[in-house]
Amino acid sequence: MTTSRHFKMRDQPLFDDLSPPFDGDTIDDGLDTDRLRRQLDRVRTLLLAQYRWHSLSEIREATGIPEASASARLRDLRKAKFGGYTIDRRRRSPGTFEYRMMRPCVIQNW
Repeated sequence: MTTSRHFKMRDQPLFDDLSPPFDGDTIDDGLDTDRLRRQLDRVRTLLLAQYRWHSLSEIREATGIPEASASARLRDLRKAKFGGYTIDRRRRSPGTFEYRMMRPCVIQNW
């Protein structure tokens, strides 16, 4: 039996018209959804393109997204409705954590 294991980027876009909206008491779909989608896509793209550890300040520098927003988007990426990605976290130094997203993997002929 032959097995082939390789990493594969998602074939489908991150969002479509049927994507569940962001939720929260302070979210206004008309004002916030496009901005939050752009932020989520930037964080996801960065973490998939650069498979290494990133602090929130490094994510901010690379994407232009505030650190608090980057932290919220990391939490979103863990949710099933936004991909259910595995986001690893480790302590870099006292008070500073860094994050790495596991790349999606497709296993064929298992």
